[in-house]
Amino acid sequence: MSYQNKATKLYEDQLKDWSLFADNREGLNNAKLKTFDFDGFSINIQFNPKRITSSAAKVDSKTIKERKCFLCSANRPEVQTEVMWGENYEILVNPFPIFRQHFTISNVAHTNQQIETEFVNFISLSKDLPETVMFYNAPKCGASAPDHLHFQAGNLDFLPIEQDWKSIKSKYGKDIKVNDTVEVTAVDDTLRRYIVLESDNAEAMNDVFQKIHKFGEELENGEAPMLNLLSYYVDGKYRVFVFVRGIHRPWQFFEEGEDNILLSPASVDMGGAMITPLEKDYDKITKEDIADIFKQISISKENFEKLVEVLA
Repeated sequence: MSYQNKATKLYEDQLKDWSLFADNREGLNNAKLKTFDFDGFSINIQFNPKRITSSAAKVDSKTIKERKCFLCSANRPEVQTEVMWGENYEILVNPFPIFRQHFTISNVAHTNQQIETEFVNFISLSKDLPETVMFYNAPKCGASAPDHLHFQAGNLDFLPIEQDWKSIKSKYGKDIKVNDTVEVTAVDDTLRRYIVLESDNAEAMNDVFQKIHKFGEELENGEAPMLNLLSYYVDGKYRVFVFVRGIHRPWQFFEEGEDNILLSPASVDMGGAMITPLEKDYDKITKEDIADIFKQISISKENFEKLVEVLA
């Protein structure tokens, strides 16, 4: 049985056996969705109250040290089962789903969230789970478990950037000639700035990615770079979106009163599906708010130009 089939069976079994997960999955049927059209692409806003735990999660070192790691097998609910991927990763259902099928792929060891040595595993998972888009959130920009190495996966055709990529690439893409094996595209689509890697060669893609990782590390003075990644396997090739971030959360997240918008952007948001756990934010958010939030959290124009120079 393929990994994709094993994962699908796991999902179906957990829906039967785990009431909390089944209730949260059912809640997706009541999630609200609206779309804002920009020039050549779209951004969706989803109201999903079940995501409040993740969106508002405290990820400071003190909080992390004081709580039990919910990804370690010893601390997981007894009803939560897994499918092994290789020897070091467990495929789990995400009990607070955004997608119709939403998985967490957790390392068996309690080791810090980092992508540097795991990039090939990350994109290889997207080949073995071809009906999903894989995503990675770095410790300081979206990971609610920065102390435990993990990825996530959700069903394809949920993120607008998947459908919009051809249009975005044509309108905003700038080809960067690196080698004959990996197609590298720099994108500034007026909201987000990011790099897209496309190839059938995982190791060659890793060579390019390591340059981005090193650049991001230098921006963070040697600490883990602020990265969000999306990866899926299509037409015999890996396609990976690499978002180098400017900051974790926009000023609206920290405001009180009318100016507050409880939105903590991570990979899914960068892919065009912004998740609001509070209905007030879903109702009031505007196109201008979206543009302002992305302007804050994305890598600066100056640093993006430096990154392009590093890759060229």
